[in-house]
Amino acid sequence: MSAIENLITRIRDLQDELEEEIARKGEAFRYRLENDRVVFEDEVRRQHRKLRIKLWEFLRATRPMVVLTAPVIYALIVPLVLLDLFVAIYQAVCFPVYGIPKVRRRDHVRIDRHKLQYLNGLQKLNCVYCGYANGVISWVREVAGRTEAYWCPIKHAGRMGAPHPHYPLFIDYGDAEAYADGLEASRERVQTLDETPER
Repeated sequence: MSAIENLITRIRDLQDELEEEIARKGEAFRYRLENDRVVFEDEVRRQHRKLRIKLWEFLRATRPMVVLTAPVIYALIVPLVLLDLFVAIYQAVCFPVYGIPKVRRRDHVRIDRHKLQYLNGLQKLNCVYCGYANGVISWVREVAGRTEAYWCPIKHAGRMGAPHPHYPLFIDYGDAEAYADGLEASRERVQTLDETPER
């Protein structure tokens, strides 16, 4: 196993450890998942409702300039929905041709925070919006990552901010001798993925 593969394995182990810690937090806050649905204990739900900030109090405490930015934020829904639609079409048409397993959208787009009883209506709407927007971007990133792994698995010359999970196994920049074999290996890796979300 190469040094990069060892690092990837360590990163995945740390991500698993992080998920376990998050699950322990669920126990501490007295909720559980049943069929992918969050269920709080009755007493916790009652306590959450008591902690809800009324909408008018929330708005009164919000700076006017923050309110004025709301149309700019919410206007992004149009390109996000279009991106969602076009990437769904792209994946449905192209991935079967390339032999790449489709990325399950539901593993990335999570909309569940609006069910928290301690949020008021506007906070819930904001949480729905953020869950959708960030979920779509996460899903699109994985679709794009699999596409790049199939077509152009070459690392960039400079450092990247936060590359997708396929990137570390790409061919080194400038390694012409490794390109042909590396391209085939990358295609084989991406074609043998299952449809579970990549980490």
